[in-house]
Amino acid sequence: MGNVRGFLDFKKANNQKIAPNERVKNFKEFIKPLDKKEREIQAGRCMDCGVAFCHTGKMSEGKDIGCPLNNLIPEWNDLLYRSLWEEAFKRLELTNPFPEFTGRVCPAPCEDSCVCAINGESVSIKDNELALAENAFKEGFITPLKPQKYHGKKIAIIGSGPAGLACAYSLNLLGYKVSVYERSDKAGGLLMYGIPDMKLEKSVVQRRIALLEKSGVEFKLNQNINSKEKANKLLKEFDALILCTGASEPNTLNIKGKDLNGVKFAMDFLSENTKSLLKNSKPATTAKGKNVLVIGSGDTSVDCIAVALRQGAKSITRFERSPKKSELRSKDNPWPLKADIFTTDYGLEEARAVYQKDVREYQKLTKEFVGKDKLEGVLASDLKRENGKNVEIKGSEKLYKADLVLLAMGFSGSEKAISVNFGVKFDTKNNIATTNYQSSHEKIFSCGDARTGQSLVVWAIKDGLKCALRVHKELSGE
Repeated sequence: MGNVRGFLDFKKANNQKIAPNERVKNFKEFIKPLDKKEREIQAGRCMDCGVAFCHTGKMSEGKDIGCPLNNLIPEWNDLLYRSLWEEAFKRLELTNPFPEFTGRVCPAPCEDSCVCAINGESVSIKDNELALAENAFKEGFITPLKPQKYHGKKIAIIGSGPAGLACAYSLNLLGYKVSVYERSDKAGGLLMYGIPDMKLEKSVVQRRIALLEKSGVEFKLNQNINSKEKANKLLKEFDALILCTGASEPNTLNIKGKDLNGVKFAMDFLSENTKSLLKNSKPATTAKGKNVLVIGSGDTSVDCIAVALRQGAKSITRFERSPKKSELRSKDNPWPLKADIFTTDYGLEEARAVYQKDVREYQKLTKEFVGKDKLEGVLASDLKRENGKNVEIKGSEKLYKADLVLLAMGFSGSEKAISVNFGVKFDTKNNIATTNYQSSHEKIFSCGDARTGQSLVVWAIKDGLKCALRVHKELSGE
């Protein structure tokens, strides 16, 4: 290591952000990166800890420990500290094919598992990763990667989200002719239409797609494989099919008024806005002038708040069923697990700046969507915790004014039509059932959220890479 005292000698410095009241005026990324010298100093905070947990890449009690991609973090941090930017990037690229994505949207479980985070501030791993990736594009370190030769076998990948892209990237390098089928008009899946521009500008996604195309991957857009006939045609044409279709069946609330005009799924809201920006350079107006209620507490709910703000929402409220979290780790959530603590993400920070209050309402039970021809309000009551369970407080019902409700409650697995059209079995959680990535159909494999259920982009990339190796072993006999 270049400096084993860096964590003592250097203070942590995060990337700067444009002020909330200013950045809500547009849909651009709002991070202001540190200069190269300061970034090198931040890499120097990575200590020679001997047993590094940051790249462990495991799950324990439902929480991440370290980087799912097993990034060689101490190694590339040391190279970065020594100003060896190209070497550092090459070390990063060994394990992560898309650091420009993870450096923007990953929640960085590596940092919560950093040894420095036990009693202090972690190394700024995520920011270092993004700096390495963007510098690599700028300096031309990233070029199309082509196989030495193609051996004649063809593979179809259904879905172009992070798992599908990672799978295509790896299989192409292994010498397979890869065709990626995407039902939308642009490739990228969740990266393109599920994550707002403020977190991931679409030019970044399109830049990577263009690289993959130059590497030899074929993208077939506006191709919805939505019938048995279409699926069977692909099975005859290709040596293997890989379903990377995501966990795209949204959870809903089966309560009175759920079909009222004004009750909308979060992903529909987000994708409509992105499509409008791409087509007209203007946002959609779905939330403009409206009282918006977001139901859910995950990243998607934060994205909905951020987009609704920029569309000009009159007011925003977020309901979540759980109590407010502590700002400190509990005894059930020790280091090196991903910290399960109270935080204020970017959209919530922006809402607080605009409305001068925290828009979160905790322990709320949504009981009814109220309205005649369109949504007018939401009837909800309070919850309390008894014996580890949520219990409704009788007599606490209250009507909240709302013109737009965004359901951001996660996903319940794969779309049912996939099982019918491709002839594959689902497991008890409505995911595609697999054994070592192979489905119940011998020629069909699956990876990413379609196989595991809703997860992080970084886990989807890891699953796509592992699936590619499994398919290669099956088809090559190696």
